[in-house]
Amino acid sequence: MMIDARTLALTLFAAVMAIAAFEDFRRLVIPNLLPLLLCAAWPAYFAAAPSWSSALAAVGGALAVFLCGAILFARGYLGGGDVKLLSAAALWAGPAGLPTLLLLTAVLGGGLALFLLMPFGGQLAASARLMLGQPPLPSARGLAMPVPYGVAIAGAALIVVISPTFG
Repeated sequence: MMIDARTLALTLFAAVMAIAAFEDFRRLVIPNLLPLLLCAAWPAYFAAAPSWSSALAAVGGALAVFLCGAILFARGYLGGGDVKLLSAAALWAGPAGLPTLLLLTAVLGGGLALFLLMPFGGQLAASARLMLGQPPLPSARGLAMPVPYGVAIAGAALIVVISPTFG
């Protein structure tokens, strides 16, 4: 049985997103290599149904997400890795999936932030980080505590990009 390029690209996409979520939770860092891998693998995914207009729209959407994300990064609202990962996910989601990706990322990110603000959620996250060999996040910062937003981005991206394959 042969595996086509699209299936291979989607498998790579899922693996990279899972690694990004794990690394962001563990260290609050998304390595630059991960969004770069996603951008490099996108042509193999796109080649299954090539259309120059949809390719330009996907690149334009990813660029718009990156520019808006850069503004949010400059103001301290998002991390640089989050901006790069969300931009790469926007490329894969394409123009049709971009609004869903952004909305789902916001909902999952908000839910994650609320979970981490709850005493039980904060303790659970601190215990998990400790088991992974990382110090717990500082809890004295209140509402300014860091949130591993890459987890929400990866979850939303997996839902938006992978689920149409099974539908």
